Amino acid sequence: MNRSALDGLAAAGRRLIEAGLSPGSSGNMSVRDADSILITGTGVELGRIDERSLARLTMDGTHVGGAKASKEAPLHVGFYRRDAGFGAVIHVHSPHAVALSCMTPWADHNAVAPLTPYFVMRVGQTPLLPYRHPGDATLGVDVYEAPWPMRAALLANHGAVVAGSDIDDAVDRAIELEEACRIVLLTDPLQRVELTAGQIEELAQRWGSPWTPSARAAPQRL
Repeated sequence: MNRSALDGLAAAGRRLIEAGLSPGSSGNMSVRDADSILITGTGVELGRIDERSLARLTMDGTHVGGAKASKEAPLHVGFYRRDAGFGAVIHVHSPHAVALSCMTPWADHNAVAPLTPYFVMRVGQTPLLPYRHPGDATLGVDVYEAPWPMRAALLANHGAVVAGSDIDDAVDRAIELEEACRIVLLTDPLQRVELTAGQIEELAQRWGSPWTPSARAAPQRL
């Protein structure tokens, strides 16, 4: 097994636990390893990853070695199929992302209201994908066939899934998405002010973030 991939996943798991994003044995992570996928096994606590914790899959999701793979493997395969530039995928049941996934999305292309530049810069639009029971293979199809450019999504009444160029990038993105969801929930009862369409476009272009223009845009501010 690629030792650097194992060490990277173990460190990433500890970061997610420390950030409060992965309660109990929930959540799963994976990385590309040459022409295959290393993914955490079913029931593995992300803060206690070792060589016995990981399964190896082909790029189409076929199990070829190691532990029994997480039932959410289709989510990971869906992101890897979308973009060869994705080197890691993380799925977590972080509390604020789960809470927001139970609410009406801000727009079709993005479930998370654009309140801070950091969400737009670091995550980009994050659509709400349809409810499927945990482990449903259709979740992977939903990720792969989503009509908008994206590197993160909320799964209805379930949680968040993010992809990154490597495992550190994916962890950073998962933490930023959880913070963005927290801020949306904190401001929900208030008359909040969202970023304008022009501000979002400038940020997305400057940072190379996925964002689909929408008819729904905040009013211009002086």
